[in-house]
Amino acid sequence: MASSTSKAKTRKAVAKRFKVTGTGKVLRRKQGKRHLLRTKNRKRKRNLRKVGLVADANLKAVRANLPFA
Repeated sequence: MASSTSKAKTRKAVAKRFKVTGTGKVLRRKQGKRHLLRTKNRKRKRNLRKVGLVADANLKAVRANLPFA
């Protein structure tokens, strides 16, 4: 007989967008670097290259989709 609990699966769309560090922080890319770049100054575009941390409000949802991270 099969067990009633389902197998934990990683949501691949989430796995491509987020990275979990060794200390457990979740990293993300910053939004706003896709298009309309002429209107953004050089400093702003340079700062958009850096990675950002996932906010505490969204952390639980991201971690739920990454069960093995």
